[in-house]
Amino acid sequence: MIANNIFKAIGDFFTNVLFVPYHNIRTMDNWWIQNSISAVFILIAFIAMLYWIGEIRKYKKAGNE
Repeated sequence: MIANNIFKAIGDFFTNVLFVPYHNIRTMDNWWIQNSISAVFILIAFIAMLYWIGEIRKYKKAGNE
C-alpha cells in the first residue's frame, strides 16, 4: 500500500510539476519558438560533450589511463 502511494506521488510530481514546461512548449502556436528552444537544448548538449571530450584528453595526456 505504501509503495503504491509512493509511485503515485512520483507520477503526480513528474506530471504536474516537471512536465508542465514541456506541455506549454507543445501547445504553442509558433513553430519557430518551439524549434528554437529545441535548438538551444541541442547546443547546450553539444557544448557539454565537447567539454567532456576535452577533459578526457587532458586526463589521458597526463598519463592516467
